[in-house]
Order: sequence, then C-alpha cells, then structure tokens
Amino acid sequence: MSAGPLCSLGQTAATMMTEALARAMLSELIDYAGLFPPAQLPLAAAYEAYRRLQSSPHAWMLGRFIVPFSRFHELRDLHGDAAPIPVAVILDGNRDPILWLNELSDRLDALATQRAEVAAIEIAAIEIPLPPLTAARDRYGAALSQVGALLERAGLRSFPCFVEFPRDARWEAEMLDAVDSLARTRLRAKIRCGGIVASAFPSAAELAAQVLACAERGVAWKATAGLHHPVAHRDPTTGFEMHGFLNLLVASCIALDGAPFEEIEAVLAEQTQQAFSITESGLSWRGKNCDRQSIAAARSRGLLSYGSCSVDEPVEDLTAMGWLA
Repeated sequence: MSAGPLCSLGQTAATMMTEALARAMLSELIDYAGLFPPAQLPLAAAYEAYRRLQSSPHAWMLGRFIVPFSRFHELRDLHGDAAPIPVAVILDGNRDPILWLNELSDRLDALATQRAEVAAIEIAAIEIPLPPLTAARDRYGAALSQVGALLERAGLRSFPCFVEFPRDARWEAEMLDAVDSLARTRLRAKIRCGGIVASAFPSAAELAAQVLACAERGVAWKATAGLHHPVAHRDPTTGFEMHGFLNLLVASCIALDGAPFEEIEAVLAEQTQQAFSITESGLSWRGKNCDRQSIAAARSRGLLSYGSCSVDEPVEDLTAMGWLA
C-alpha cells in the first residue's frame, strides 16, 4: 500500500529538481523580439504579447523587450506610466561608417536623456550593429574604441552593450581580432544564428569558432535569430539548418570549461533531442555533464540571453521534453 505515496513523493522530488535546474539554465534567457522577422508584429501587438508573457507561468524565462532606437518614442508613448518593463535598445541607423559614428553619438546622447526622463521603461541593455569595414587596412578595434568612448561620454558605460559584426566576406579573417577588441574594450558580443535566408545561418563550425574565441577571451555574448526550438534541426518547411538554444548553452558551458573546438562544434551540430538530458547533477549531452557551477558560469560569463520573436514555442518544446511542468 505504501508504494503509491512513495512513488508520488519520488516523482514530486524529481519534478522539483528538474524545475530548479531548468530555472538555473533558462531564467531571463529569452529577449522578446516580436517586432522583428519572422513574426514582425506591429508595435502594439508585440507590446501586448510581451505583457501577456510577463503574467504567464513561465515568465521567469522572459528577458528584455527588444526595440530599435528609431521606435523607442513609440514604445514610450504606448507604455505610458504602466509598470516598468526592461528593454534592450538596438541602435539602428546609417550603415556608412562616417555617418554611422556621428549618428551613434547623437543616439547615445538621446538615449541617456530618455533614460533620465522615462522611468517606466528600464533601459537594461544596448545593442550596436557595426557597419562593414571599408578599407583593407581597417580593423574593428578602432570602431570599438570609439563605441567605448561614446558610451563613457553619454554616461552609459556601465550598461550591458552587445556589439554585432557584419558577416561579410571579411568576417572569417577578422573574427579573432574582433573578439580580442571586445575583450579589450569590455564590450559583449551579439552572435547572429539565423535569418530569413539560408546564408544567414552560420555553420556549426563558424559558430563554434566564435563561441570558443569568446570563452577564451572572457567575452560574454547573446545570440539572436533562428532559435525558436531547443535542439538544432532541419526546418521541414524551408530546409534551413536551424540552431538550438540548448546546443548553444551546452557549447557555452563546455567552452568555458576548456573543451576543444571539435567538441564544441559537435555539440552545436547535434540534432538528436535524446542526446540532451537533465540529470541530478546538471545538464548532460551524450554523457558529458555540465554541473550547476558550469551552468551558472555560462549564464553569467557566456550565453547571457538570446533574442526570439517566439517564447511560446520554446516553452511548448521544453514541456514536451519533460523539462518544464
């Protein structure tokens, strides 16, 4: 007669353990990007979706609302004096290197003013896409030094600032120098993992090289685009090879633990859901365990968050896997 209660107690303990570990892995992981493709919602609809998510059972997974600077004033007017929300502001603008720098300076100054005047919208992060290099002798270090100086002048130097580099013909050759420059200027990386065309998706090898470079140089990062599902897979509709956010999290953990490039690439290329599991001691991939300490390190010094226009899909997938209640 006692087997039933004992079994229930064991199941409850297992559920609590899984939920606690899931929170350690996934808290504030998803920055909501409903304004951007493929959802590309109107601002009012994206804002309402974010507010709905804030009151959902898995609101603890939700990070910042992502808004381009060019639409910040619309968000301010729409939000009014409602309860504060954290936002990540993308300093979108001119892609010409000279015009870009002047515009960046103006927008950082304006953002500092907005921060002081609009208490109901908490500017929690800044994202800066860099323009492409133009001359053969140019390197990203000069641009990043200018970004750091402008952030300092605007009083925003202490804010998390994520820099996205163009994935153009020069990117492979410039990547290590770019990450070196991020480390030197105390800025963070924004790594694009997909888009609306096949060429926007980096290979597992390209992604592994950047994850490893960031880990070796102490550069924290966020990911963006194409990360609606936990595990990498081929999309049946488009045929695109999609990356998974669990792949990224494990890759970040093992990179910080000193794993070689080949192992990081293998994690990122993994498309078998059953290869990932939650154990009593942590997150496991094919028998290689990331304990709670490694997960905490990854979430504070590696993969900080990722931008996605979908939160419901990750929740549904993780629930189906038994990782969320």
